[in-house]
Amino acid sequence: MTLAVNRFELGPIGTNCYVARADDSAAEAVVVDPGADAARVVDELGALGARCAAILITHGHWDHLGAVADLADATGAPVHMAEEERVLLEGLDSFAPPGLDLRSYTPDVLLQGDETLELAGMSFQTLRVPGHSPAHLAYYTNGALFSGDVVFAGSVGRTDLPGADWDTLVESIRMLADRFPPETVIYSGHGPNTTLGAELARNPFLAELRA
Repeated sequence: MTLAVNRFELGPIGTNCYVARADDSAAEAVVVDPGADAARVVDELGALGARCAAILITHGHWDHLGAVADLADATGAPVHMAEEERVLLEGLDSFAPPGLDLRSYTPDVLLQGDETLELAGMSFQTLRVPGHSPAHLAYYTNGALFSGDVVFAGSVGRTDLPGADWDTLVESIRMLADRFPPETVIYSGHGPNTTLGAELARNPFLAELRA
């Protein structure tokens, strides 16, 4: 089975939103981090002929949450999110920058990490990867890791934000490196796709993991 993943850059800082399907002909999809422009995501789902079966959230920063309420309303799909960060979605209008007019939402499925989610013909492992945010989650399925803002092509998530911590972030990435093979494709919250092996070999921020 070959996973089919479509990436869209949405919102004012180009946050990646993903539509993942079990294969190119699958009739159901999972949407990861709909950060803005729910109408575009709905249009893309329509173009793919796929129904949104679930919405997965990696973490509670506003740029990953902006279209959650509108997409959930439009599709009826349940929203999955870390329980410890639910307050950020439920109070999104308070936590987002002024002028964006984002809608809050109460997540439907609360996660701790280390769950297995059977969604749209795919089996997702939830992984607790704090460091960029306190209860950040990543989702792994079939050779693909939706990593949110933990690790990027050539960079890593910021640790100058409330609740962030550099040493914790590095240990989260170390856990991913120990758990998954180097050919694992990383679909991150910003920027292009990469692989776990490429980042462990060349990412300047991960030198201590190569020591």
